[in-house]
Amino acid sequence: MPRIISVGTGVPEHAISQDETMEFASQLFSNSIKDLGRLLKVFHNGEIEKRHFVKPLEWYRQKHSFSHKNDEFIDVAVNLSLEAIINCLESTRLRKKISYEEIDAIIMINTTGMATPSLDARIMNKLPFSQNTKRIPIWGLGCAGGAAGLSRAYEYCRAFPNAKVLVVAVELCSLTFQKDDLSKSNIIGTSLFADGAAAALIGGDAVDFSEIIERKIPSIIDTQSTLMKDSLDVMGWNIKDNGLYVVFSKDIPSIVKEWLKPEVEQLLLHNQLKISHINHFIAHPGGKKVLKAYEEALGFPPERTATSLEVLRKYGNMSSVTVLFVLERFLQKEIHHGDYGIIAALGPGFSSELLLVRWE
Repeated sequence: MPRIISVGTGVPEHAISQDETMEFASQLFSNSIKDLGRLLKVFHNGEIEKRHFVKPLEWYRQKHSFSHKNDEFIDVAVNLSLEAIINCLESTRLRKKISYEEIDAIIMINTTGMATPSLDARIMNKLPFSQNTKRIPIWGLGCAGGAAGLSRAYEYCRAFPNAKVLVVAVELCSLTFQKDDLSKSNIIGTSLFADGAAAALIGGDAVDFSEIIERKIPSIIDTQSTLMKDSLDVMGWNIKDNGLYVVFSKDIPSIVKEWLKPEVEQLLLHNQLKISHINHFIAHPGGKKVLKAYEEALGFPPERTATSLEVLRKYGNMSSVTVLFVLERFLQKEIHHGDYGIIAALGPGFSSELLLVRWE
């Protein structure tokens, strides 16, 4: 089975505490939103301590055109992606650096900005990848994108067992902020979203893993993608003249509680397993309420979501990127041979991406 070899990450320089962002929102919306004090409780109830933004807070007080924000997105997204890729391929946990020429395909994930030529082409002009590297840009999967990228890399490596595939996710959620949007969704997004990038390296069966890494790493056993029909309004963007306007349904935690368990059980049944066989849960931390919904849906103790909560506290919700931050922390742990794990992320559609992994 294809294996996850390495993950590298990158964040912008501006680390902003949650108290600072709450004060920012209070000043910006105090004259426009009734009961703002009640809404601002989400800043502390979500348990986020700090996040990273591409700009200082003062920049977000000003009005910026969609085109200006998108230009900023392209410049910063490329640079953050380069940082994550270098950290992935030159990780100190590898026995040797992976050369760029060894990468057969780049799967590029993002939802918070637009670029044609796509970001992967711009990255290939900065780093010495082979000119024949396959480029697979995927846009619009939101928070599910990081896990979906891993699933598509798994499928590529099943088809080409000698391949090494790089999944790169970058999201600059702060650049989607709308200072004139008075919706509850915008307040929640302001309390939750952040910026970052991550890169994950996946290798096919024919790759000599012993030459690359000496630690146990997760093999991807199976994957499952699911779309809930007639759920287009659960989460996503409304795209308007001024840019991207966030859409959040208040029903997301209850949807997770009712919908996720049957999806996980279907994936496990296909592999003759039960939820009780799962030792590790590598979940995208969409928010504190979503993590609690995971626990209730799957019968997991809080310890199973502790790593996801740690990432949420330190980095916020970086959309598609966040699950790869969680995965990076699992790759740093000493995990028993044969342990099973689930990688899980939920996104617009409404949709889920699940991967069953086993450490070997």
